[in-house]
Amino acid sequence: MWEALQLEFVRNALTAGILVSVVCGVIGTLVVVNRIVFLAGGIAHAAYGGIGLAFFMGWPYMAGTVGFSLLSAGVMAAVTLKARHRSDAMVGVIWAVGMAVGVILLDLTPGYNVDLMSYLFGSILAVPASDLWQMGAMMIIVIVTVTYYYNDFLAMSYDDEFARLRNIPVTFLYCLLLGMIAITVVMIIRVVGLILVIALLTIPPFIAEKFTGSLRTMMVASSILSCLFTITGLCLSYLLNLTSGATIILVAAAGFFMSVLWERLKPRHPADSSAGITNSG
Repeated sequence: MWEALQLEFVRNALTAGILVSVVCGVIGTLVVVNRIVFLAGGIAHAAYGGIGLAFFMGWPYMAGTVGFSLLSAGVMAAVTLKARHRSDAMVGVIWAVGMAVGVILLDLTPGYNVDLMSYLFGSILAVPASDLWQMGAMMIIVIVTVTYYYNDFLAMSYDDEFARLRNIPVTFLYCLLLGMIAITVVMIIRVVGLILVIALLTIPPFIAEKFTGSLRTMMVASSILSCLFTITGLCLSYLLNLTSGATIILVAAAGFFMSVLWERLKPRHPADSSAGITNSG
């Protein structure tokens, strides 16, 4: 594996994996604690419409996909805020329409020669250096935003009504969170693909939640786990000649099942508190 690091595309893949892992740890934690995994999945699949639009219009991949994903996130935010009891159905519709639009636009693209599998299952080994700068900028935006609104996100995540009573702009924060999920999804697609986005976004935070006592430490632990899964998956895919995105997710899934098994088998003590986050820090 060390000789592989002499290759630029391998170094780019590792860098992309680390950038994505940090963002996944931060945003994935908020997705898990706010119980909006289905919404994140809807945004991820609707993003396919952005891929089709970018190729059809001849736009850069990032610009077209980020714009379409943010638009989808905005529509989902409006729907879920105004009709929560029917939001699951509406998200499902937007999810399906986004994918359908992407497929049709790719069909209509002149000289269409896009490798569809690379967007469905990821192409981390094909990430160019120019995309790394864009990913880095997105990562900084996400981390600065979450750091600035950390206490507000903390209050919103664990007691929505209490946050409103304290005049915290819950609606704004909710829309902001969905917007950051859209940005994160676009980054993840290049690493593990559209089909596997939700796994990388949710498995590390789900594991970290079992072993941490605050939102902040959960974010840090999730980022570390995501980096570990991504780097391990990359190494295994290189050594065994397997698809990188799928291998990364299988490594993460192995970590998930190991954490569940450990939780089931570990000795119970009377002083054990209930699972999950118990502190506010």
